[in-house]
Amino acid sequence: MRAAELIERKRDGLELDGADLAELILSYARGEVPDYQLAAFCMAVYFQGLSSAETFALTDAMVRSGDTIDLGAALGRRVVDKHSTGGVGDKTTLAVGPIVAACGVPFGKMSGRGLGHTGGTLDKLESIPGFRVELTTDAFVDQVREVGLAIVGQTADLVPADKQLYGLRDVTATVDNVSLIAASIMSKKIAAGADAIVLDVKVGDGAFMKSLPDAQVLAETMIALGRRADRDVVAVLTDMDQPLGQAVGNALEVREALATVRGNGPSDLTELVLDSAAHLLALSDLGVSRAEGRRRAEEAVADGSAHAAYERWVRAQGGDPDEAALPKAPVIREVFAPRGGYVQRLGALPVGLATVHLGGGRREKDDAIDHAVGIVCLKKRGDAVHDGEPLAEIHARDEASAAAAAVEVLAASDGGDDEPRARPIVLDTIG
Repeated sequence: MRAAELIERKRDGLELDGADLAELILSYARGEVPDYQLAAFCMAVYFQGLSSAETFALTDAMVRSGDTIDLGAALGRRVVDKHSTGGVGDKTTLAVGPIVAACGVPFGKMSGRGLGHTGGTLDKLESIPGFRVELTTDAFVDQVREVGLAIVGQTADLVPADKQLYGLRDVTATVDNVSLIAASIMSKKIAAGADAIVLDVKVGDGAFMKSLPDAQVLAETMIALGRRADRDVVAVLTDMDQPLGQAVGNALEVREALATVRGNGPSDLTELVLDSAAHLLALSDLGVSRAEGRRRAEEAVADGSAHAAYERWVRAQGGDPDEAALPKAPVIREVFAPRGGYVQRLGALPVGLATVHLGGGRREKDDAIDHAVGIVCLKKRGDAVHDGEPLAEIHARDEASAAAAAVEVLAASDGGDDEPRARPIVLDTIG
């Protein structure tokens, strides 16, 4: 069937045959269908949506457009992975990986870079001097086998159709569609070869999904795609109305992840890390319950084995695991509370944008990153604060950018006399 006919059918709200849809995507990946036709197709999907069968056909085609990895077959073990839909201060993976590896479960992840107000795992890792995020597929598999943990960049040959399609969606205002989002995420997870996946679906001000019902729909769609590809998938829906933990900014977040691995992390980050690790251990081949997985994760932190796993992993990828080696910003400026009371709100989005303006994130995909800069949120929602007490620390390259970020952080925070109701970090669990 010609591309124009498929576009017309989808434009009119008709369901496409899975084979026809797959051939459209594969033809596009081969350069046989032009951008303008796929752009029209994406806009038709944006308005008409995709059925579950169409979404699976799209996902499967993107997986088949490039190489795939079967980590389980290569290792003779169940390998686990974790994915976050993106947020502010989300360094969870950097702590979950070592904890899971310390418990004897192989963890293999291909990750991405940040764009806009959300941080990227690869950018955080590259703040570690010498750390290599680009490994060959063979080296990636070997490291998971020998070290128990590897986190690397996605190879060019893995799901190339998704890379092409995402770039097209980004410039045609068609990113915001549940089926397209789910297919993009799950095609990469399926192709990367893990047997079990925990999906951290962010909800709120700093997340793509602003409401819990919308996040639940996305989570259920991704779980269904994973199960059709014979993967075990659990989704945790987590609060992103405020930054996760205290640190926002690459090297600052690595320090905080390391503190969490040592047992000294912020309470919300620690809870999410242990909850995610418990799910991954329960999905592994250890044959343990989630409660037992949680106990083992806590033990790995308490006895130092998680920290030892972190150091082995960082050294294996060429990095210096010493916290003192991480870059530091030359200017540190405190932001003071204009009144006493309680913090009612600390907006994740404005804090994330303030970090981008400091140089810690990207406005465009090719922008350079300043790994040292960022913001440490000393007071968050529900915390008591005195008049003139520090609310945050700005880590900046110069005084001018520090002053500008201080204004943004003050605007992101609201105070009041009444203590706000506590909200858990994990809002829902599906699967």
